Amino acid sequence: MIDGLFKTHIDPLWEKAARPLAALGLTPNQVTLIGLALVIVDVAAFVVHASPTLLGLGLVVAFAFDALDGAVARLRGLSSRRGGYLDAIVDRYQETAIMLALGWASGAWAAALLGLSGALLTSYAKARAAVEIPIDNDRWPDLFERQERVVYLCALTILAGSLFRALGAETESLVVGLWLYAALTHLTALQRARRAWTMLSRADAEAPLPPRRAGPADR
Repeated sequence: MIDGLFKTHIDPLWEKAARPLAALGLTPNQVTLIGLALVIVDVAAFVVHASPTLLGLGLVVAFAFDALDGAVARLRGLSSRRGGYLDAIVDRYQETAIMLALGWASGAWAAALLGLSGALLTSYAKARAAVEIPIDNDRWPDLFERQERVVYLCALTILAGSLFRALGAETESLVVGLWLYAALTHLTALQRARRAWTMLSRADAEAPLPPRRAGPADR
């Protein structure tokens, strides 16, 4: 929702922050992979220090860096389909690593798995629609997209390791936060699926698919 509604205002800020990286000659794909490496290092360090606050602060840095790949692409004129594909795959691996870390820290593996599956389904709902019909990638202002998930996870981990630790409820806050995350991701996946269903229904009404011969999967 943040990216969809405020993209025209946010992109110039990212481009300003990305100028030093572009000046260094970094490619968008290199920035994407560095962002992935930062998340992996942050998660690995969390296994050692077990501080949600440090994990959250590390995620702030990693995600801020990761968000600059598109800005570098625009500044250097290096936008590509391969880069967009790489960015999408890396995003999913980042979320997987973070959910594994939070599941390990809280013991709430069911919530972590549901949260991860909701995030993946949110992405898949749009990607699968794009296989069927052309879609506008920037016109999906759904409730809990990646930007919202990033902000939420950073806030959850920082607060759990500071405010809620002081209250003696660090683990409990992580558990509750993960269940809320799971609910919001699946709500967004269903919201996105509903939009895709409406778009596909309209496309079917305007240009029905011709009958096809039955294959092995249809028998």
